[in-house]
Amino acid sequence: MMRSRSTLLLFSLVSLLLFGGVTPQAFADTFVFTAIPDEDEARLRQRFNKVAAYLSKELGVETKYVPVKSYAAAVTAFRNNQVQLAWFGGLSGVRARNLVPGSEAIAQGYEDQAFLTYFIAHASTGLKSSGTFPAGMAGKTFTFGSKGSTSGRLMPEYYVRQNFNKAPDEVFTKVGFSGNHAKTIALVQSGAYQVGAVNFKVWENNLKSGKIDPAKVAIIWTTPPYPDYQWTIRGDVDQRWKPGFKQRVTEVLLNMKDPDLLASFPRKNFIPAKNADYQPILDVAKQIKLID
Repeated sequence: MMRSRSTLLLFSLVSLLLFGGVTPQAFADTFVFTAIPDEDEARLRQRFNKVAAYLSKELGVETKYVPVKSYAAAVTAFRNNQVQLAWFGGLSGVRARNLVPGSEAIAQGYEDQAFLTYFIAHASTGLKSSGTFPAGMAGKTFTFGSKGSTSGRLMPEYYVRQNFNKAPDEVFTKVGFSGNHAKTIALVQSGAYQVGAVNFKVWENNLKSGKIDPAKVAIIWTTPPYPDYQWTIRGDVDQRWKPGFKQRVTEVLLNMKDPDLLASFPRKNFIPAKNADYQPILDVAKQIKLID
């Protein structure tokens, strides 16, 4: 009995850490999804609660969005079947699908076929926008986004290593991980870090909303394009709900036309995706040893 109680307590604590107290049993008959926390939680809830309402209506199944505290927590929740669908970045999606046989990337934003990372710098650095890699940032302080981010860590680290032939901590005087793209922008804009790497869509959204002061922070280099965000679904959803459920979810995501919903991502529209689209991400992750 003591062992059973201990196991239950451990499970509850894990659920508390992942979902703020929401356990899978609470959603026994509910289709649950999450998203990587690439912005602050209030912004994410605003975005994805609207998506949950849309999915509930179109699927005819109660659908809930649950936030997670980290990119790793999103992958763990997917692996443990605490969520059945997730809006992943390229790297987190590859990791999740490797852990859950039969899971599939089913849709991506139009922009995710050719995603970009912006390297940004505080005005005090004197670094200017250039078409060539900014070698002048060596010796400065640098912040990535989340450790599990494609646009905020994987791809910028790849280009740092490729151009300097050194690890980031050998290039910069200080290396940080902000946790999300909005924080990266804020840290560089404030001068807390001199240089950083940020998702281009978050940059554009923050610029549009007036959160970026161009006199303090600017783009100094843009990476070549790469595949990034996607919706990934578990392969066993047809068994849990009904035959054809996975295909129906795919259709509903691809048919998302509401400008307000799309603007919250922000994406022009969603297009079909498949696991093979993300082979370049897996290759880079293996090359810089973020995946074995």
